[in-house]
Order: sequence, then C-alpha cells, then structure tokens
Amino acid sequence: MAQELATATARKVSAQELYPELHKIPAFSETSERDLACIGDVEILEIPAGTVVYRGGEGQAYFWIVLHGELRAYKTDSDGGQIHISVVKEGDTFGEVTILVGHSTPTATCETVTDSILGRVQPENFWNLMSTCPVVRKTVLENMSRRLEAYTALTLHREKLISLGTLAAGLMHELNNPGAAAKRAASQLRENMTRQQELSLRMSRAQLSPDQLECLAQLQEEVFAPARPQVMNSLEQSDAEEALTEWLESIGVENAWKMAPTLVAAGWTRGDIECTQQSFTPAVLSDALNWLEALISNMQLVGTIEESIARVTELVMAVKKYAYEDKNKQHKLDIHDTFQSTLTILGHNFRQKQVVIEKQFASDIPVLTTCGSGISQVWTNLLDNAIDASPEPGKIVVRTWIEGEWVCVGIADQGPGIPPEHRARVFEPFFTTKPIGIGTGLGLDIAHRVVTGHYGGQISFTSEPGRTEFVVKLPLTGPQKQ
Repeated sequence: MAQELATATARKVSAQELYPELHKIPAFSETSERDLACIGDVEILEIPAGTVVYRGGEGQAYFWIVLHGELRAYKTDSDGGQIHISVVKEGDTFGEVTILVGHSTPTATCETVTDSILGRVQPENFWNLMSTCPVVRKTVLENMSRRLEAYTALTLHREKLISLGTLAAGLMHELNNPGAAAKRAASQLRENMTRQQELSLRMSRAQLSPDQLECLAQLQEEVFAPARPQVMNSLEQSDAEEALTEWLESIGVENAWKMAPTLVAAGWTRGDIECTQQSFTPAVLSDALNWLEALISNMQLVGTIEESIARVTELVMAVKKYAYEDKNKQHKLDIHDTFQSTLTILGHNFRQKQVVIEKQFASDIPVLTTCGSGISQVWTNLLDNAIDASPEPGKIVVRTWIEGEWVCVGIADQGPGIPPEHRARVFEPFFTTKPIGIGTGLGLDIAHRVVTGHYGGQISFTSEPGRTEFVVKLPLTGPQKQ
C-alpha cells in the first residue's frame, strides 16, 4: 500500500541557487539566473518509491519539477479501478495543466515509482514565471497541449471500451431467452421422441390394418404440410381447447387435457381427427391420437429451436455490423406474427410465473413495409419486464390497434407500477430497480433505441398501482426521416 507524502522531507532553496540543476531540465534550458528570480523559493522534496505525492480532489495544486526519479499519474474510477494517465521522469515538469485550467486542487493522483527528488513551486510563483519568461511559457504550453491530447485520446478509448461493454452486456441480455428456450425445447423433444417410439411399438404389436396405417400416413402428411395456423385471440383459443378436451375425453382418449392445447395451437380441430374414431378400435385410438400429438409437438419444438437459433444468429450478425452497419433492406413486417414467435420463445417464463397472456389483436392490422430490424427483441424485453412485474398468478394483456398513421402495440401488466421518482429514468441505460444480478437495466434502453432509431417510431408508458402499459407506435409508411 502506498505511503503518504507526510513521510517525505522538504527544504526550501531559491530558484537561482538551484539554477545549475534547473538548467539541465528542457523547460529551463534557455533561461538565465535572472529569469528564475521570479520563481522565488522552490521546495525540494526527497520522496521514497511508492509514496502518494498528492491525491485527486485533495490538497493544493502545485507546479512540479522532476529533478530525479520517476512518477505515475492516475485517476480512480467509481468502482475503485485505476485509470492510467501518464508517466513523468527526470527532467519533466507536471502539474501545469491543473493550474492553467483554473483548478485549485489536483484532478488526478500522483505516486512515485522510484525514489525521487522533486521541486515544488507555488501557483503564484508559477504564474509569475509564465508572465515574465516567454521561453518557459512556450515549453509549458506545449507540454500542456501534448498532455491534453493524450488524455483526450485516452478518454475516447475508454468510451469505446464502455460502449463495447454495454454492447456485450446487452448481447448477453438478449441471448439468454432464445438460448434457454432452445435448450428447453431440445430436452422436451428428446422426451417426446422416446414417448412416440413407445407408442409406435405398442401400435405395431397391435397389428394395424392397412386402413389404419393409411389413416396414420394421412395424418402424418397433414402434420408435415407447410400451411400455418391462423393466430387466435386468447378467448377463442381457450374455448377451442376446452371443446376439444371434452370431446377427446368422451371417446376415452388418455391425456386429453395435455393433447388439446397442442392440437389447437397447430390449427387442428375435431373435424380433422374424427376419422380416427372410425378407423381405430377404442383400445388403439388413444395411442394413435397420442402418437399424433407427439408428432405435432415435435414439429412445434423444432420450430422453437429454429426460431431461437435464428434469433441468436441475428444477434451475432448485429454485433458484426456494429462498427460498419449497412442500410437495412426493405422487407415485410407482420406484427402479429413476430409477437406470436416471441410468445412461443417466452412460453416457459409465463408458465413458471403462472402468468396468462390475453391477446386482443385487431383484425385490420396491415403488414408493414419497413427497413427497420430488431422488433422481436423489443417484444422480448417488454414482455420480460412485464413478467417480472406481474404478481403470481397474474395476467398480461397484449393488444394492437390503428391510431392515425401509426400501428400501436400495448403490453400491460398487473404489477405494482413504476414509482413516480423513477419514471423519468426508465429508458436510461443501466437504470434498474431489480436486485443486483437480476436486472441489467438495458432492456428498456434497447427497446427505446430500436423503436425510435430503427423504425422511426415512438415508445411510451402509463403506470399506476395494478396496471402498467408500455405502448409502441410504428409508422404505417415505414421509418420516418429524423
């Protein structure tokens, strides 16, 4: 640990007496003894290695002359780390920047690297020297300019590192959800394949007839068909699941409660599978339909894995384009489609918190033509925050509507609300009210930058106890020019 300057010895010597030594220093090499008379006395300090000469923000600022030794200057960051500024050696002068810019106390900390001998000049004597000796003034100003340039370059480099750190933190924040979703889907896919294999063996031992095999083949073809199901509102989906569950139970199908949501989510109805009741005996019917549900679930899980990996790839590509980002190509954007994909990826989060999603999707939302990108991460961040804020159990309402020239998306939770003193800062990077290690404070900052920067849109919120809603508005005509 560095010792303090109080341990160093000091003696006063007139600058004229010190002339033979000062004349060897570049700043004073062209001065005469008469020139140095304005300095008055110089305090000579013999300072051991590892001594703090002065600390930033403490004590008085002086002009220093290094007669012997080596020192280093640094600033202490808010987290306790040291930011290197410069190293000065025998023949150098320092401290002039602090005085010239008008500071009465040092702005950095200085510590001896080796045993050193320093000359310390009072600020008023330094100003006398600057006003009466043009040669010294020129050298001192050159030193100041050089040091300010070096410090500016250091500051810019540090800002780049901070930006890189922000980008890395944001990337980790964004990779967490699709990475976890892909892992869960892969694990469930393994379980489904094992269950499907057991069902296939049981049905093969039952010696299925050609008609029954043909029925299974037709069902399989429909599962692999590229047609996509229509997105339903929450109420419609719930009613469809309840009706299908009742029918399946009425015909003796096991796990009907588990099977119905999978079939409905894939767009299957009672009419699509009624043929199985005619083709299979009651003893085999349950296995056949459970085999069908496992096959459909497998396809859904593969889709989730594909979407998650695509999201990871998109984020990696975004990092590659961080320094040299090209203009995005124009493309079509289906708001409901992107939201449905995000809900799929976050499905486990909803189930874990016992949060239900109520979708109030308007039927007149057009497909947008835009150059923007990153809207999925906006939905991810807003939904992630809504899940964290929601009580357990709780409900999140997602709604869409048209308002003038804007497509609007609202995400509302039933949480405690945002305190008034925090509302002005919710979109600031790294601002979070979550416990350490839980929130990065980057989610809303990223959402704000994507909506306003990539899409020319707007993002706002209203909050009160029991209801907080974030509203995203995207222009119908694509990103607006800023």
